[in-house]
Amino acid sequence: MDAPLLLFGGPYSNLQATEAVLAEARRRHIPPHRIVCTGDVVAYGGDPKACVDLIRRSGIQIVMGNCEEQLAADAEDCGCGFAPGSECDRLSAAWFTFARSELDADDRAWMATLPRSLSVEIAGLRLVAVHGSLGEISRFVFASTPTRIKALDVTLAGADGIIGGHCGLPFTQSIGDGLWHNPGVVGMPANDGTPRVWYSVIEPGSEPRSIAIEHNALEYDHEAAASAMRRAGLPEGYTNALSSGLWPNCNVLPAREARLQGSALSPGTLSWAKTAPCATWPEALQPLGIAADKFKNPHLTAKGERRATVGLAALETLWINTGTLCNLSCSSCYIESTPRNDRLSYITASEVRSFLDEIESDGLPTRLVGFTGGEPFMNPELPEMLADVLARGFEALVLTNAMKPMRRYERALLDLKKKFGKRLTLRVSLDHYTRSLHELERGPHTWQPTLDGLDWLFKNGFKTHVAGRRYSGEAEGIVRAGYARQLAAYDIDPQEPGELVIFPEMDATVDVPEITESCWGVLGKSPAEVMCASSRMIVKRREASHPAVVACTLLPYDPSFELGTSLADASGPVSLNHPHCAKFCVLGGASCSVK
Repeated sequence: MDAPLLLFGGPYSNLQATEAVLAEARRRHIPPHRIVCTGDVVAYGGDPKACVDLIRRSGIQIVMGNCEEQLAADAEDCGCGFAPGSECDRLSAAWFTFARSELDADDRAWMATLPRSLSVEIAGLRLVAVHGSLGEISRFVFASTPTRIKALDVTLAGADGIIGGHCGLPFTQSIGDGLWHNPGVVGMPANDGTPRVWYSVIEPGSEPRSIAIEHNALEYDHEAAASAMRRAGLPEGYTNALSSGLWPNCNVLPAREARLQGSALSPGTLSWAKTAPCATWPEALQPLGIAADKFKNPHLTAKGERRATVGLAALETLWINTGTLCNLSCSSCYIESTPRNDRLSYITASEVRSFLDEIESDGLPTRLVGFTGGEPFMNPELPEMLADVLARGFEALVLTNAMKPMRRYERALLDLKKKFGKRLTLRVSLDHYTRSLHELERGPHTWQPTLDGLDWLFKNGFKTHVAGRRYSGEAEGIVRAGYARQLAAYDIDPQEPGELVIFPEMDATVDVPEITESCWGVLGKSPAEVMCASSRMIVKRREASHPAVVACTLLPYDPSFELGTSLADASGPVSLNHPHCAKFCVLGGASCSVK
């Protein structure tokens, strides 16, 4: 009969907590070879050497964490994945320097031998333990991280489930017919306002190929652990967290996890099988779809409150949708662009010209004309449109994947740059700073061609920006830090929102509030900050006799956001009657225009 598994992460140099979890294993008669630690033996606490010695003597199974990786290499930082300059980054310098000084060459040599993943079997199921993710040791994977990202690891591992660590918070979640389980860490509380720490026990379930998962809280002598940190002169923020149960900051946390700071977790037991998925634990992180009664009435919310509207203050940006045809079929394209979707037809240069004429004849204050799609370079008349826009004195922005369609027009682009210089900007879509997640969205073999196109643009002196996405679920500071590493060779400031645009994710499985008139004051925002206060988009629907003006680049198909056939027709207010209005613009703070 299978013996139970006891799982925990992050001893974090907290000797008292590590002793307590190993004592719990003995109490439960779980032998060392059935105990798995997800890494980071050394981190915030005051006893790095004693913790390493204890883990080594214990004989348990352990995977390499980022701290072990960095200490084995005698690196100067923890490699935690914190955003540079963040409070986490500053505090880590103190505890990592202390840990380096306490460990010897033998400790570092042992750390270098640790595996990056290991497999365990129970009830005929194979689970693979990693620290962050299968391919990236310091990736933060939370309950709110999109399931398709977790599913990628489950698939690549060829396993029934993943046992993860690094993020510091316990959770369990079904991923299709797979499982993602994080037992939590013992070296630091779970940011839930209690000093308890967390581990888990997995046992065979009552049915074949099923398991029972216990999330357990562990009490230990946290005051002694805090005293050890103070004797070592370590930062008070983490020292106090051992007693308060509150992290000194939420820099690494996605919004959903950050909102739960101080909410005490309750131990839980779940049953899981490939044919019988379990609910998410903790229950507060169970994804909720958008309620069916929301976003129905253009004037009132589901609660009967007056819905917010946004007037067009000034048409500063005119967007042109060049057509929905694209060289790619991305997994979650908001406009469903593919090589076959021509729901929005190629707009012609003469049709665009009529709107430019209207801007000039009516004296509109338009500064920028942006081109989006689909892939704009699929439209054979794009160079003619760009030349017309730039010759009239407007700035032009093209959103592109920088792949083969763009490369076909290199000579035309070089001519435009020679004539109009920096008034032409190209914004290249790089959906994540890692190849695996970029290609998860855009498809295989898309990463290198995009980088090659980006490289060509920079080498030829084009004004070039990059657009990324938050679909990985990571905090924005961590995302920007990742892009900073990837784009280090280019003249781009990843901390400047106009040069590296990070768009919020439009996940339809996550509920979002409706925006009321009173929300502006509550949120401390102005309607003038929202995209439809300063822009409109031109689209040409398949089989339509003429183009139409719509309120928003995100909603080209929704008839309630179609405003007319001229810019004059489209100057009225827009009701924020769509989830994207809240998620992307008001709460996400995003804008498609050049800052």
